[in-house]
Amino acid sequence: MAVAHRIYADALFQAAVEQDRLDKVREDFGDFVAAVESVPELQAFLTNPEIDAGQRRAALEGILEGGDELVRNVVLLAAEKHRADQIGEIFREFERLVAQLQRRLEVELTTAIVLSDEDAQSIVAQIEQAAGRTVEATRSVDPALVGGFVLNVGSFRVDASIRGRLERLRQDLARS
Repeated sequence: MAVAHRIYADALFQAAVEQDRLDKVREDFGDFVAAVESVPELQAFLTNPEIDAGQRRAALEGILEGGDELVRNVVLLAAEKHRADQIGEIFREFERLVAQLQRRLEVELTTAIVLSDEDAQSIVAQIEQAAGRTVEATRSVDPALVGGFVLNVGSFRVDASIRGRLERLRQDLARS
């Protein structure tokens, strides 16, 4: 079921907002997901169908002890419903909801060369002005772009690279 992660994330988000614990939930959930994604043994433990549900629950309760109760509950529920493999997706959807509430736009800016901080800030400022939101940009370099940039915002992609222009020209010529 492709939408289950959205249901879990939305429920967690709504509860965190209602209880005015959004920042704490975001921090604790992010820490847990980072641990799962960086420790292969933990990921394997969560998703192994041969591990007894009671053992898994006890281990998760120990891991999540001291953390936010809402995070603990959503992780335990996901594990109980055999959706522990979707924890990362649940968190990314939760982050998307938080960003939307905070009118924050997360973008990925890929350029052919390393940009100076000043140039990167200029591009980010233009995006903020156009979007009317605060922009958090991650930057990367891909020399294969030759020049220009590629901007990814969620599933939206703007390809203003020389490589992209050449590819579009090649496609146009092939159609002619």
